[in-house]
Amino acid sequence: MVMGAAAFGGFGLLLPVVPLAISENGGSDALAGASTAIFMATTVATQLLVPRLLRRFGHRLVLAAGCALLGLPAIVFAVSVAAGPALAISAVRGVGFGMLTVAGAALVAELAPAAQLGRATGAQGIAIAFSQMVTLPVGLAVFSVAPTLVYVLGALVPMLGLIGIAFLPRIRPVPRSRKPHAEIRTSRVQFVIPCLAIAAASASFGGLTTLLPIAESERASLIGIALSVVSGAMLVGRYGAGWIADRIGIGRSLAPALVGVAVGVAVFAFAVSGSTPGAVFLIAAVVFGVGYGATQNDSLVMVFSAAGPERYSQASAAWNIGFDAGTGAGAMALGLIVGTAGYTAGFGMAATVAAIMAVAVAISARRATDRLAA
Repeated sequence: MVMGAAAFGGFGLLLPVVPLAISENGGSDALAGASTAIFMATTVATQLLVPRLLRRFGHRLVLAAGCALLGLPAIVFAVSVAAGPALAISAVRGVGFGMLTVAGAALVAELAPAAQLGRATGAQGIAIAFSQMVTLPVGLAVFSVAPTLVYVLGALVPMLGLIGIAFLPRIRPVPRSRKPHAEIRTSRVQFVIPCLAIAAASASFGGLTTLLPIAESERASLIGIALSVVSGAMLVGRYGAGWIADRIGIGRSLAPALVGVAVGVAVFAFAVSGSTPGAVFLIAAVVFGVGYGATQNDSLVMVFSAAGPERYSQASAAWNIGFDAGTGAGAMALGLIVGTAGYTAGFGMAATVAAIMAVAVAISARRATDRLAA
């Protein structure tokens, strides 16, 4: 939990700051969105390799390398946030984030008893979400008065994760055994539903965190608070979904969680349409955050349930690829849309897409729930 809080704290500090810095440096909204997109692109590319790295080097070494690659390059942002350097550093940091996301999620599944997997992933999610609840607004606040300092903090905070890593047990993934091809094909099919769910929710999150501070640049403090509320609400959503998964059944929270994501994005779309009271942003943040947190937890437990202990690292990679590919794609796509249609239309379109995907994924997930829980 210490490792996760530190790593995602460094991630949260700079997630809205880098696109805003690029924008203030004269870059377009599309370029600002591209900084998040390229970060997530290298994250996803790295995630494909992490299961192999875990088998060879173990969780501790992979996690330590991830903290270093996510954190230390951030100091270069203090030198330049021009397009070339900013995108290059974002790409390097994405490699570290890819290591951390897959290895960290797989570690929880390796350590937790099967009957407590939902709550264990929820507890890890609380550490991550609480960290982001603090660092998302702090990053924007520090950037407004001392840009160099926020980049220094972005470099140092992930390195605090080494303290937690030092106390982790030596764990490697369970060796894979030969399984019937039919069983493997069934598990792969079961991966699709939760991965689509997290991709749909994360696309909205990527667009909101990247462009909301730009859309409401005159109310930067309010947006910082709203992003903090999103992370706080995610605490409730993640642990609540974990409790339901352990006590009632895996996948039971997914449909209502996705509805919450769609409704939250729709309220954000309304909030940026004019001189909307700040309370509307906070309402949107609560609804979206609870839905997003629950989607994260339930979809992650679903992939672990489908995979079994011998393929936890592969399941973690599949889920994290859906998560981060959705985040990057959402940031890039929304950046392109708002550049031509405006923020209200862009967020409105994102809400519509999220609602359509939520309904489709929720129906599919409901049909598969009994198979996953069996």
